[in-house]
Amino acid sequence: MEYIYVGKIVNTHGIKGELRIISDFKYKSDIFKENFKLYLGKEKKEMIIKNYRTHKMYDMILFYDINSIDEVLQYKNEPVYVNKKDINIDGYFDEDIIGLEAYYNNRKIGIVSSILKSKAHEILEITDCKKRYLVPNIKEFINNIDLEENKIYINEMKGLIDEN
Repeated sequence: MEYIYVGKIVNTHGIKGELRIISDFKYKSDIFKENFKLYLGKEKKEMIIKNYRTHKMYDMILFYDINSIDEVLQYKNEPVYVNKKDINIDGYFDEDIIGLEAYYNNRKIGIVSSILKSKAHEILEITDCKKRYLVPNIKEFINNIDLEENKIYINEMKGLIDEN
């Protein structure tokens, strides 16, 4: 299985075993739903969602076969994962984009090293040994993402990439 990190359990809530999760996973609506499998902790224990709701900035989850706070305390501060094959999305996971070779004006400018989050959109951080570029991850800036060739092509735009 290929696991994708979706968030972190930060605390429990109430006495019936509900968990508070912090997640900025962009496909939350596809995974945080009844009867969906998540994998908890470093051991990636398979759990099935019984109930989901939001509360303030948290994603609140209750799992089947858990009925008390004592049963979930062990997962506090543990990561939450999903099996990549369980999700059908129209787009790309961050894990798919990080590591791609970035090309601008038919010239390799670096590797996508991370994806920064902002309120407006994601920003690709592209680095080589000398420079760092920040490119918005929106269709006006990204021409093509080719996962088979391990490349991402950036639209030519004056001033976007310093070519000196």
